[in-house]
Amino acid sequence: MKLKTLIISLLAFFSIGQIVGQEKLSLEQIIELAKSKSPNYLRVANIKKNRFWQYRTFKADYGPQLVLQGNLPNFNRAIQGIALPDGRQAFVSRSFMSNRLQLGLIQQITATGGSVSVSTALERIDILGDQSNTSYLSTPFFITLNQPLFQFNDLQWNKKIQPLRYEESIKRYNEDLEVISIQASNLFFNALSSQILYEVALRNKANNDTIFTIAKGRYEMGKIAENELLQLELNSMNSAQQVTQARLDFENNSLALRNYVGPSNLAQNFSLFEPETIPDFEIDENMAISQARSNRQAFIEFKRRVLEAERDVAQARRGGQGVNLEVTGALGFNQSAPSLGGAYQGLQDQQIFNVNLRVPILDWGRQKARTQTALANEEVVKTTVVQDELNFEQEIFTKVRLFKILRERLNVGIKADEIAQKRYDISQQRYLIGKISITDLVIALQEKDQAKQTYITALSEFWRAYFEIRQLTLYDFERNEPIGTTKP
Repeated sequence: MKLKTLIISLLAFFSIGQIVGQEKLSLEQIIELAKSKSPNYLRVANIKKNRFWQYRTFKADYGPQLVLQGNLPNFNRAIQGIALPDGRQAFVSRSFMSNRLQLGLIQQITATGGSVSVSTALERIDILGDQSNTSYLSTPFFITLNQPLFQFNDLQWNKKIQPLRYEESIKRYNEDLEVISIQASNLFFNALSSQILYEVALRNKANNDTIFTIAKGRYEMGKIAENELLQLELNSMNSAQQVTQARLDFENNSLALRNYVGPSNLAQNFSLFEPETIPDFEIDENMAISQARSNRQAFIEFKRRVLEAERDVAQARRGGQGVNLEVTGALGFNQSAPSLGGAYQGLQDQQIFNVNLRVPILDWGRQKARTQTALANEEVVKTTVVQDELNFEQEIFTKVRLFKILRERLNVGIKADEIAQKRYDISQQRYLIGKISITDLVIALQEKDQAKQTYITALSEFWRAYFEIRQLTLYDFERNEPIGTTKP
């Protein structure tokens, strides 16, 4: 009997050796590769970079802008209509060239929605032809204030909303990395499950072939009936088909995992480790919800959505269809002269004051309708956000409870797998010495395989729930610390 058992073990060992690749990888290694080198990671990293530069653009809009503008040169030669000294109009041929250069510093005023600018400018006009001459116009200093009144202040609202969008993008990046972990772990366990089932199929085939070979000898000696021999032959044939299917499943799932991680990041042939340890920690539901509120992008989004609804109400009340009053004031110095030096001597004061007014008298209720629509939408958003928060908290609560159940199920699955394997080994030995029937052996084999499948499913579901809780809370309960970075 020891010789027969040794033969079975050797056959199984050498068959399983066919799937051992050049590289053996754990769950942690696969996830690390996926979160640092996979195509999905590169996409997520580029999205994060895009959001960062969008935010930098937004911040730059609130800083001073130094602008140089000009017209160098502007040549004009044409017949044009001009006003004569006596008031008549005449068409004359004119030929002139003008050059203008202005340097200005512009600053938006966030609190009021207006703008202030300081500039200096120089302009030259050259009359060409028989009566040619040159003149200069200098504006050494000119300050302008433009201030809308009773209007929607887009600058102020954007300063409240855009930082929230940027904070969302950072948290979204951290969440996307955890989503990559979930997807990679799912593919890992798909490949691992098919690898284990392939190993089981190889062992079953080796065992069935060995038992069938022994049974043929026993049949020739008249110790078993022909129907039992035929049953064993059928088992051997079925196990061969199961090996073929299991190998195909393993190759397909391994290819899917390799493609997700990146073909260049994994060897052509590889095998996987089962996770050696199961995370052993308790998760408090209230703590999980608290961490989610602090770390998740969704709760920043809830706040932003309410702010955007309030902004829309303000825009409806003070938008372009309402009272539009804009005041512009400017103060500076300028001078004109035939020479450049003279244009900067004896400077004269320059003042500008302008008020633009637009007041709708009759709009058939358009403004009121827009305001009421925005107010109704604001109430919808606030109500929806409250419900979304409740749904989100409920999802976390459910996942935490499920995680606890799945850990218990996994512990049961581990024990059941050990018992079923031991029972099959005993049944196999007892069959070889004629103590049990072929029916009992087949039942033990089926129960062993079913226990293995149940264990693999429990293992996969447990780790999926584990990574989903990490993604939902952005908190590492093993290390008791938030996940990810808050830096761009």
